[in-house]
Amino acid sequence: MITVRCKECKTELTSSSKLQFCGCPNQMSLLENKVGAKDLNKVVMVTNNVERKITSHFSKEELIYQEERRRRKVKRLDFEVR
Repeated sequence: MITVRCKECKTELTSSSKLQFCGCPNQMSLLENKVGAKDLNKVVMVTNNVERKITSHFSKEELIYQEERRRRKVKRLDFEVR
């Protein structure tokens, strides 16, 4: 759960599953854990209790292999045009 305050209109919004706006010209918006505004310098995050736990079904070795595989270059074949 996130609580955000707009410095321009002093409105405090608490995150929920619905999109919320503060209503001032800055148009601060809040949806679950996403914050948006025209000028983010005018937005203050009051509380941030979001904990993301990464649960992977793959082992460390499999993840390393996939990362190495992702970094491989694609070989391009040149064909002669007649």
